[in-house]
Amino acid sequence: MKPTLEQLIRYGIVGIASNAVGYMIYLAITAAGMEHKVAMTLVYVVGVAQTFVFNKRWSFRYANEQWTVLVRYSIAYALGFLFNFWALWLLVDVLGQSHQIVQAAMVLLVAMLLFVLQKLWVFR
Repeated sequence: MKPTLEQLIRYGIVGIASNAVGYMIYLAITAAGMEHKVAMTLVYVVGVAQTFVFNKRWSFRYANEQWTVLVRYSIAYALGFLFNFWALWLLVDVLGQSHQIVQAAMVLLVAMLLFVLQKLWVFR
């Protein structure tokens, strides 16, 4: 199998597990009354921290111990966060769409963006 496809499959497994749990937590804490952008922020931060090790060691099999990889990873996820936050603001707060549907779509869109950033920049 091609290395990129193998990485994508491993990244997908990490992402599906992490995002399934994260999305359930997002739904639970918004149902409990937390504002949707605050809830997304909390879930996002926890998700970034937990997936770093899995993506570095397993998804991309990156063995280099440079601290710059953590900086690049953090920048990539900050960009993903800003994109997600902007989409919630625009689609939910401005256009009145359902935050549950918007956030579900953003999980997929941000995951695609982050795979490309990790493949081409973070773990190159």
